[in-house]
Amino acid sequence: MPLKIAIIGAGSIGFTRGLMKDILCVPEFHDTIFAFHDINKRNLDMITRLARRDIAANKLPARVIPTLNRREAIKDADYVVSTVRVGGLEAFQLDIDIPLKYGVDQCVGDTLCAGGIMYGQRNIACILEFCKDIREVAKPGAIFFNYANPNCMNVWAANEYGGVRTIGLCHGVQGGHWQITEVIKLLVNGDKKPGEPGYRHISTKDVDIICAGINHQTWYIQVRYDGQDWTGRLLEGFEKHPVFSKTEKVRIDMLRRFGYYSTESNGHLSEYVPWYRKRLSEIKNWISLDCWINGETGGYLRVCTEGRRWFETDFPRWLKEKPPVFGPEHRGHEHVSYIIEALQTGRIYRGHFILPNRGCITNLPDDAMVEVPCYVDRNGISVPRVGDLPPGCAAVCNASISVQRLAVKAAVTGDVALLKQAMMMDPLVGAVCTPPEISQMTDEMLVAQAKWLPQYRHAIPDAKKRLSSEKPLARYNTKGAARIRTKTVAEIRRDIEAREMAAAADKAMAKRQAQVARAQAKR
Repeated sequence: MPLKIAIIGAGSIGFTRGLMKDILCVPEFHDTIFAFHDINKRNLDMITRLARRDIAANKLPARVIPTLNRREAIKDADYVVSTVRVGGLEAFQLDIDIPLKYGVDQCVGDTLCAGGIMYGQRNIACILEFCKDIREVAKPGAIFFNYANPNCMNVWAANEYGGVRTIGLCHGVQGGHWQITEVIKLLVNGDKKPGEPGYRHISTKDVDIICAGINHQTWYIQVRYDGQDWTGRLLEGFEKHPVFSKTEKVRIDMLRRFGYYSTESNGHLSEYVPWYRKRLSEIKNWISLDCWINGETGGYLRVCTEGRRWFETDFPRWLKEKPPVFGPEHRGHEHVSYIIEALQTGRIYRGHFILPNRGCITNLPDDAMVEVPCYVDRNGISVPRVGDLPPGCAAVCNASISVQRLAVKAAVTGDVALLKQAMMMDPLVGAVCTPPEISQMTDEMLVAQAKWLPQYRHAIPDAKKRLSSEKPLARYNTKGAARIRTKTVAEIRRDIEAREMAAAADKAMAKRQAQVARAQAKR
């Protein structure tokens, strides 16, 4: 029987197509049935048209079944994948803008801090519904894979309260692995350039890592290359690197003070700890505006908004593009495809997954969701015992775990007191705001996001009363310390057209240079 894979939130166009492609690059999975579910019919129709075109172009028997009915998508599924953003960009905007009024400046706001905590409240209410459907209508033993943030909170809720085996997946370990490889390449080669005698080409396959912690605060506790441990030389390499020394100031400072490099991008990491974003006037000292992930205020919200606007405008051009080729040599790096391949075929896969600790990291709580190295084959997912994290790294993780535990319990029970405690214990929120400010900010976010928070239905009227009777405590009228304006569709089009014209000009120049060279050769 062919596999059935349900994707909830399939309107995430780029991810859904990439995941489908990676699965269909495995010969044994050419007849897979994909059930695409989304609540947005327009997006669902668009991704279905693209996916079916890609399958037809590769002459495969795989099928795509789109549906607005989540239970229908999950029925008889072997595996379920979630990429949902509950509340979409509307709620995301509130996650960024309301805390800003209280001085909490976030780059992303989807994992921890005020935005991440509220995102968890919205998602967990849905996650528990997903789990109910999986228990009742999916195949027995179906595994739930979660890509959506806040990843640890979602996976915690699904495993502890949803009764479904759930694995969280993220790309952070892979990105940091590449950076570390580039740093080692710099240290090994010095001033030598590629092609020069003695230059050593190094790829991530040559650099072995052990990474452990919690999602977005996972630490490279061992880095080996050429038979040696390079962990202790990473600071030297990052400080020397011509790009990373400017774009990764927070990560480098954490490496300097804690001894280990962290997986998450500069902007993400800066909002999980209390030191780098608590004074609006100093935020620019720690970030770079060359790319949103390096610390821009509301940076991910901006690029998501621009991307959504442009996709909806540019969809007809996507349909006209040449379909991708499916085959092993064209396969990407989505964890899910490799995990499913290992479970179904027995081919061994090693990756870093998010799952219940249960003694794997011995100085983090057993109930926490950790991100650790795992091995997969036909026998299942095996989790080696990591042991203790370095004490400082464990301390950073434990601060976040306390927030996650409170936030998950609040989301499951609809307990406003627990929610406000989670906000108070959050490292950055607590560094910026007083308890009364935190309480009022939480009430304001609850009221503004009420339509996505069914578990707080009973508490919203009281939150409204408090807001109307209390003195307003929001002290800031700011767009953020480093906000970049969101481009309109017309501006995005002009930028793309300019790049295309520049590329065309480069090609024309190259062609002209080749013509000149040929003419000179004939003389």
